[in-house]
Order: sequence, then structure tokens, then C-alpha cells
Amino acid sequence: MKQLRSWSPPCWIALTFMAALVGTGQGRAADSPRQGPEPLRPTEHGVGRLIEPLVLTDISGQKHHFPHELSPTRLTVFCLTSTSCPLSRKYLPTLADLAQQTPGGVQFILVNPIATDAQADMAVAAATVPGAHYVHDPEGQLVRQLGATSTTDAVVVDAQRTVAYHGAVDDQYGFGYARDQPQRTYLADAIQALLAGKQPTVEATTAPGCELDFNAKQIGDTTVTYHGRISRIIQRHCLECHREGGLGPFPLGTYADVAAHAGMIETVIEKKTMPPWFAAAPGQTETAKPQPLIWENDRSLSAHDRDELLAWLRGGQPRGDEADAPAPVVFPDSWQIGTPDAVWEFAEAIPIKATGVMPYQYITVDTGLMESKWVQAIEIQAGNPEVVHHVIITVRQPDSTPVDPRAEEEDGLWGGYVPGQAVWQYPEGYARYLPKGAQLVFQMHYTPNGMATTDRTRVGVIYAKEPPHHEVRVKGIANHRIQIPPGAAHHREEASLQLPVDATLLGFLPHLHLRGAACRYDVIDQQGKTETLLDIPRYDFNWQLLYRYAEPKALHAGDTIRFTAWFDNSDQNPANPDPTQTVRWGPQTFDEMLLGYVEDFLPNVPAGTWPEQDIRRPRRRPARTTGNRPAIETAFSRLDGNGDQQLSRSELPERLQPLLEAFDSDQDGSLSLEEARRFRSKQAER
Repeated sequence: MKQLRSWSPPCWIALTFMAALVGTGQGRAADSPRQGPEPLRPTEHGVGRLIEPLVLTDISGQKHHFPHELSPTRLTVFCLTSTSCPLSRKYLPTLADLAQQTPGGVQFILVNPIATDAQADMAVAAATVPGAHYVHDPEGQLVRQLGATSTTDAVVVDAQRTVAYHGAVDDQYGFGYARDQPQRTYLADAIQALLAGKQPTVEATTAPGCELDFNAKQIGDTTVTYHGRISRIIQRHCLECHREGGLGPFPLGTYADVAAHAGMIETVIEKKTMPPWFAAAPGQTETAKPQPLIWENDRSLSAHDRDELLAWLRGGQPRGDEADAPAPVVFPDSWQIGTPDAVWEFAEAIPIKATGVMPYQYITVDTGLMESKWVQAIEIQAGNPEVVHHVIITVRQPDSTPVDPRAEEEDGLWGGYVPGQAVWQYPEGYARYLPKGAQLVFQMHYTPNGMATTDRTRVGVIYAKEPPHHEVRVKGIANHRIQIPPGAAHHREEASLQLPVDATLLGFLPHLHLRGAACRYDVIDQQGKTETLLDIPRYDFNWQLLYRYAEPKALHAGDTIRFTAWFDNSDQNPANPDPTQTVRWGPQTFDEMLLGYVEDFLPNVPAGTWPEQDIRRPRRRPARTTGNRPAIETAFSRLDGNGDQQLSRSELPERLQPLLEAFDSDQDGSLSLEEARRFRSKQAER
């Protein structure tokens, strides 16, 4: 069969540079992909070192002498930053507030060590932290003096030029997570303690950010050069996003670009967190021997490419002969799918706040279709890629009959977007169905990046020239009754679907939230034999990836697809909104989901027809009448959108939300029918 084109290849995005190894266990979380600051031994991280006198030149050309000119200051705070590192940009408002609120006698100096950051961008960043000096340090001279290791590092030096604190600003932002407010304010606490003549409680931590390396290790001559080999690896695995005008936070299109970010590239390659690919395919091992292609859109580095790239990064990064350079890669200026037949976008821009986190936004767009269409290609374009984390589009049927929200979530998935993956495209003979008058519901997850802004995302489609032979559909395998205990570090839940008809699988898209740690798809045939289809030992919420088979897999009626997930609700998960709560199904990121999407087609069924036993159609919610049922049960049923027999805060109208605190007797964060009845009894007594 002709191969299907998956979403366009993933790329390196600095926001998700995470220090964790990809495990190979059967659905077990080897290491968390979410990492925040970790305490370090102070003396091993430079605390107590003497900083030599410095002459600093800010980006306006003005020279500043340390410590002579700054001698009246009691503390000097050197804050590493970069305009091309997303975590650095997120911390600019925090540094601005800290500089403004800190009493006199403290001087803030912003140090940007990235050689390729643009002067204009640095000027804009400098203006956001008034009173601080902004210094460009492309050769790393100041970085080496300070011992800085990342672009979010902070180093506090006292009046005697002794390092008194070296570490993170706080724990609000890290690899794979963001909090609305920090839980630990390391830098502010250190400054407050030092001004009071005390030693900071925490003197040294790691600082999650783009890592720096201005001491490249020389390991002798090597035949691997940038122009001869490395540029080709970068072209294939990075430039999809990391190019001028691309979605990546910084380009990697030139030798200078790659050299400027060499330290971070080495880290994410060594720890196998980039390119983003999390499948541990059965039987696939990391050897130099060529491996069979299981996933069509597999963008992981081969063992050989990885070794060569690491050797080059550690071996002085030789440039080589420019005559050996590959031909440049040409990317489309606009739509990857070609000129769309139709484009739909938000009617109004969505405001995005500067800091913290935002709940999911749901935007409904009418297609205005006067007739049903077969869609062969879908492309989602983020209006503001810097703040769009991911997009999931579901189709709402043009029917006045109410739709069960659970079925709409499970069976209405139509397209998705993460940075670097925006296209769902099918060969001739395969297409998605879009009914007349359909509405597109955009589930938008935004990640504030330090500046208040707006977004107008859009989607374009190309219609099939003829009705397809096969209708591609998506089924969600879900468990709406998940219940994750407080503090559970490795809690297991599962859902399953027995196929009523033969089906051919095209791919998978697992969907969990912030506590999701690992997941796995298995199939159990009618003889009881189990086969693992997709194992993801380290699930990463930041990448809602589609895993598309190179060769579609045929299953048979009676086979059962099982989707299992493991959740980390402990205080060791830095993305966890509240480890003290029992967590249940819900639409927001602070809730959880166990939803394993499966993309498939029915091999013996003509496109556009639906077998009576097929269960993929979004289920219509039957009209509810009170009849002989008590009014409280009718009201409860209407509010219980996900049918879990519990009313969560998000399911209660704002005027009724105080009931949750007043009548939630078991303190599980939701109202049961019995608790609702007690509320009704209290009302009757009054």
C-alpha cells in the first residue's frame, strides 16, 4: 500500500529540552521528562569562589567596571539570559519584578552569552528590565568567570566579590512544565537572606535552561566536519523548525548558529531528549546495524548519526571545507499542503497573558459548508507559534440533537498540531469526512512566554478530487472513571475496546495530561495472545505526537485493543498542580485523561457507510425528561457532562461552585449524587 504521509517531521524546540533518558521498559516511566531545579553541593557549583575584577560593556556600548564602579552595592546579581531560549524569555518579567522590588544596594546585570542573538531583540529584552545592565558575552569570557551553566542561571556576588548563591531564579518554569506561581523562590530568598547578613538556606541549584559550553573538549583530529557531515544531520532532523522564519526559538541553518548552541545540542543529544520521539518499538535496539522501519514518521537519530554528532560537538567542532556543503533545503513560504481549497480561522484574536499558565481555551468555528466534503490534507497553522503549545480539532456534527461530550472528545478528533507537526495528509484513495454544516472545535493549549500577546490560529484543507475507497477515522479508547490517589507515583489505569469488525490500524495518538508518565497500546487476540503495538515508557505532555505505521496493521473482529497508562501524582512530579488531591477525568490540564486515539479504516467497508455494529459515530445524548425521577437526579444528570456520576468544579455553573466546598463531605473535589441530595434536603428544610 502506498505510504501515508504523517504530520510533518518533529524538530528541536528548546522549550522541551529535558534531561531524561528514554527508557525501554514495558510501559514503565524510566525517568520523568519534567525536571525543575535540583539542589547541588554549593562548593562544587562555585559558591565561595572569588570573582576577578571585570570590565563589562553593555549593548549600548557603555562600559561598567566591577567592582569599582559598583562598589556601593552590597550585592551584584548576574542573571544569564537569551532572546532565543524560551525559558529565558519566560523569566524576563520575573527578573523585572525582582529588580524593581529589591531594596537599594543590589545591582542586576543581565548576561547574554549566545553569539547569534540579534541586537534588536536584546534591546527589546533589556527594556523590559529597567535599571539592569544588559551585557552581550558571545565569547563566554564572563560566563567562564561566573561558572554559569545555562541561560537561566543566576549568580549572586557579595561586596567582597565572593559567590554567595548560584542557581535557579525559582521553580515556576522548567523542562516540560509551567506553574501559575512558583513554589520555591530561590533567588529572591537568597538575596533577602544575604541582605539580612544570613547565609541562604539553599545556596546552589541547577537552573533548567539552554545549556552552555564554552570549554569544548578537544579530543584530537577527526574526519567529521560541519560541512562534510554534521550539516546534513542538522538538515534532516532540525531545520524543519530551526530555520529563519521557522517555529523553533533559534535557527540552526549555519555553522555559527550550531556552534552558538553547541552546549545545549550536546546535552539533548546525549540524553536522547531531542529530536522528540518517545516510542520504544518492540524488538528495536540501538545498534549500528540498520533497523526495520516501524513508524513512518520516526525522527529519532540513528546510533551512527548520534555518535558522529556527539564526537563533533566534543571535538572542537571543525568547520571543514565549504565546498563539501550540501545543497540548501527549500521550505514552502506558506502552506505545506499547497494552496488550500478552504481556510477557517478564529473570528477574533484570543488574548494570551504574559506569565503563569492558562486553562484550555475552546473556540468553535463554523465551516459554512453547503455540502459534505472528503478531505485529503489538513494543515493547522498557529497564529502565534511562540505561545501555542498544541491544538486538537474535533468535528461537531451539524445536528440539533445534543452530543454526549465524552463521545465528542473521543470520536470527533479530526486534526492536531504541535510545533513541527501540523499536517495530516493522505494518499489517493484515503480521506477524512467533513459533513455539511460542520463546526470545528479548537482545543487550544497556550503557554505564556513572558509577554502579553494574542493568537488567531487557522486550518486549511485540500479536498479529495474523487470520493475515496477508504474513509480514515479516529477512535478514542477512554476510561472516564480513572481515580488517581494523592501522592501516587506510579498509578496504573487502563481502557479497552473490542473490535466489532475487521479494522486496519494506521497510527496512534496517546493523550494524557500533566500527571501522565507512561503509556502503552496492546492488542489481545481471540486466543488470548497479547502483542504490544506501541510502548511509550516516558510520556511527554509537551508533545502530542502521532505515531504513524510505515505499514498499516490489520486486526480482526473480536480482537481487543488495550490502552494502559501510568500516572505520577507525587510531589516529585514538578508539573503536578496538587499532589494532595485525588485526580479524576476532566477537560483541563489540572484534571486528567486516559484517552488513546487510534487512527484506522475498515478494509471491507466502502467509504461513507457505517456498519450497524460500528461504534465510532459520536453518540447522541438522549433527551432527558423528569418523568417520575426526582428533580435533583434530573439536574444532576444534566450537569454530569462526562457521565462519571460526580460533579467536578468545571461541570458546576459558577453560581453553584460554592456548593462544592459546603457539601463535599468526603473532600474528593467533586459532588456525588448523595451529596447533592443532602444539599437539596437542606434547601427543603429552609
